Amino acid sequence: MTFLLHFSFSFFSSVAFGFIANIPRRALLASGFTGAVGWMIYFYLNQLFRNIAFPNFAAAFIIGCLSIFFSKKKKMPMIIFYIPGLIPLVPGGPSYEAVRAFALEDPNAGFQKLMVVTTTAISIAGGLMVTSLVEQIINKWLRFRRV
Repeated sequence: MTFLLHFSFSFFSSVAFGFIANIPRRALLASGFTGAVGWMIYFYLNQLFRNIAFPNFAAAFIIGCLSIFFSKKKKMPMIIFYIPGLIPLVPGGPSYEAVRAFALEDPNAGFQKLMVVTTTAISIAGGLMVTSLVEQIINKWLRFRRV
């Protein structure tokens, strides 16, 4: 039941953001699936490792790989699938809590939440960079193999 609930909410949040961002309609289901799979990877790795860096990195990497796959399959830019797929991973709650803690003059809690937000952002960016690096290596290897 938990799997179905998490999968469906992350799917619909990715699709809703894609709809708001006005991506092509034929990309909505693929971007929703990308976001849902990314969230499930994050959710289960977070329970397994009990930290935020590796689950966010792994989820961003998988989202990047799925975005590349769907971009080649549907002949559309990768960013159309990647950005809505990242929406479930965005640390909106900790960002709000950090600002709230600073507003309530609790800098220790504010800096703690700010570190969560920073770690999450760096992990997501690292996942995208590694995805791009792996794609370039595979493309060069395929080009070299054809020659």
